[in-house]
Amino acid sequence: MPLRCLIVDDSHAFLATAGAVLERDGVTVVGVASSIAQALRQVRALQPDVVLADIGLGEESGFDLARLVRDGDTGPAVILISARDEADYAELVAASPAAGFLAKADLSAGAIARLLGHTP
Repeated sequence: MPLRCLIVDDSHAFLATAGAVLERDGVTVVGVASSIAQALRQVRALQPDVVLADIGLGEESGFDLARLVRDGDTGPAVILISARDEADYAELVAASPAAGFLAKADLSAGAIARLLGHTP
């Protein structure tokens, strides 16, 4: 059964590109959002397995979204993404409820599966 994914990013170009890449890899992209409010509505309505959340969402933060989505350790897994290097965020990611971090350039079904502990 394909992994069901919600992508959250404030760049519409990235949403389209990432969606196409992941769909080609066999991930079902159930929705996209560009703000925390949109993402929370989509999580409730679509019940994805994983949320890919950009760390920088304009005035908002992917870290805040991760805390809201994973409130009480329920809800889908959250993977934080960024165009910046993982080392820039390592401590913050480790302290967050996110499953991990992926650089946008490394986004793939296999990378997501590895972070979630699934066998490819």
